[in-house]
Amino acid sequence: MILVIDVGNTNIVLGIMDGEEVARTFRVSTTERTTDETGVLLLTLLGHVGFRPGSLHGAIIASVVPSVQYSLEKALRRYLDLEPLVVGRGVKTGMKIRTDNPREVGADRIVNAVAAWHRYGGPVIIVDFGTATTVDCVNDKCEYVGGAIAPGLQIAEEALFSRTAKLPRVEVARPKTPIGTNTVAAIQSGLFWGYVGLVDNLVRRCQDTLGGAEVVATGGLSNLIAPEVPAIGHVDGWLTLRGLAQIYARNADEA
Repeated sequence: MILVIDVGNTNIVLGIMDGEEVARTFRVSTTERTTDETGVLLLTLLGHVGFRPGSLHGAIIASVVPSVQYSLEKALRRYLDLEPLVVGRGVKTGMKIRTDNPREVGADRIVNAVAAWHRYGGPVIIVDFGTATTVDCVNDKCEYVGGAIAPGLQIAEEALFSRTAKLPRVEVARPKTPIGTNTVAAIQSGLFWGYVGLVDNLVRRCQDTLGGAEVVATGGLSNLIAPEVPAIGHVDGWLTLRGLAQIYARNADEA
């Protein structure tokens, strides 16, 4: 079994993987911690589900937060005696990146693309509902060709609350009707149905460009938004973790 770690801007998601099967998952806030704090956190989480440090034979990290990644790498070495593989330059993914500057593409987006291609074939489009909402495209040659980035739904809600004097903070939820009869319902309608329209339009335009494609959604809000977007055919909450496991296996096999 291996430990896979997805470091996002808001949360860190950790998974214990048995092959490509997700055995256990943990979600903690993305906070700058010291190496020792991170090590104790890892030992506590693993110990809570009965895993001893020696029961894991490898680890892999995809991170969009370099400062958190640094302490995490050191903690894995010091507390779990694991040398982590970090998704980035030099790591074999099996996928070519056909963008203007491949180094700009977030590690999580490439990991999602690898997992989606492996599970659903290609062409394939991945919609990740995270801190940002990202749309990523893989063509029929297993090449990552780019995508789109929009503010996440919760960022939009936060911006609306912080930049207006009288509008309240609301729960992000599917309203009963698109016509809000009070301020809270009106905000929920604008957020929810606005994002449904945003995602639906982006996905359909990307499908047109690719000449058709399977569409898979992942991320924290995928179960909320995806059912209202007809083009989305699959929801896979652990897509990133599975992609990390696949990349780890590929690099272990070719080592």
